[in-house]
Amino acid sequence: MSAVLSPLARFESAGRSLRGLMAWWGAGLAAWLPAGWRQALAASTDRLLLQVQGEGLQLRRQAGGGLQDVASLPVPAAAGEGIDPLAGVLATQAADMPRWLLLPAASGLRRNLLLPAAARERLREVLGFEIERQTPFAAADVLYDGRVLGVRDDGQLQAELVVVPRARADAATARLGGLAGWLAGIDLADAEGRPLGVNLLPPAQRYRRANPWRGWNLVFAAVALIALLLGLSQVVENRRAAVTRLQAEVAQRSAQARNVAQQRQRLVDAVEGGTYLQAQRNARPSVIEAMDELARRLPDGTYLEKVSIEGGQLTLIGLSNQAAALVGKLEGARQWRAPALSGALQPDVRTRSDRFTLVAQLNDAAAPPPASGAVSRAPR
Repeated sequence: MSAVLSPLARFESAGRSLRGLMAWWGAGLAAWLPAGWRQALAASTDRLLLQVQGEGLQLRRQAGGGLQDVASLPVPAAAGEGIDPLAGVLATQAADMPRWLLLPAASGLRRNLLLPAAARERLREVLGFEIERQTPFAAADVLYDGRVLGVRDDGQLQAELVVVPRARADAATARLGGLAGWLAGIDLADAEGRPLGVNLLPPAQRYRRANPWRGWNLVFAAVALIALLLGLSQVVENRRAAVTRLQAEVAQRSAQARNVAQQRQRLVDAVEGGTYLQAQRNARPSVIEAMDELARRLPDGTYLEKVSIEGGQLTLIGLSNQAAALVGKLEGARQWRAPALSGALQPDVRTRSDRFTLVAQLNDAAAPPPASGAVSRAPR
């Protein structure tokens, strides 16, 4: 039997979830119905029990856990195909109830079994494999069904197998005459004459009335489906709006980030430009330093008419009675290098001096001081 139960266990969880969902949905829909409708719907679960007594029938209504006598009458003859033999005998409400043949307790055999929890979902099929082990009958010779009596602490099911010999059941249905084809089920009475709640009639032979609530169920299902689709469409629309807002926010933040990056780059460029200019200024000796060094190195009798620093070049124009010696006086200074006369000396008769033009290349401010210790005098 383990080979039969193993595939059933895989469907147990899904089956319970589906039944739970349908029960919740049905309860929710029923809560919206008027009280009269709810009573009518509850009445539709009642059933009419037929018991053969001698040459007649005892009709009893089972509503919930109670039994109520309805009528005692002779077995009706067949009224023609599709015509209910009890249509003119019973009230409309009783005539519309599903009809069950209730067999006496002595007609059947009952056996208690312990089954795995997974057997609950396919109890009838599982019990079919137990017939020949638990009863003296072959499975083909009986009508059978079962019910769950309880669940043990270890999860095992306390089940009951109910069987009735097929020949005995056929004899009972034959006595129903024209009502045999209208049976929705066959139940077995207990020792007190109350139905066990099993259906021994094979599913293919059960008469099924048209469900008066089928149309409403379809309407409810359509309404629920439309509500679900509307809800999903609203969810999708909300998600789309959220994505649009997020994209707009991202675009705004991106523009702000680009603006900040541009401002930062301009600031960096300005700082780097200022640093470069400062470095350039620092790389050249200041005018004060150059003038101070000239004052120390130029000899007496030397007069400067023009001093210029431009493009890294120092230019001196003036008169000196030692013009030919000026190059040697200016060599070795830290502030400049390569002093040289530019052009020929021009004698000045009035001052008895020579007019000169002298140029030198300015050094970087970080250049080391020259090895020469020559010192000149301040110009006049």
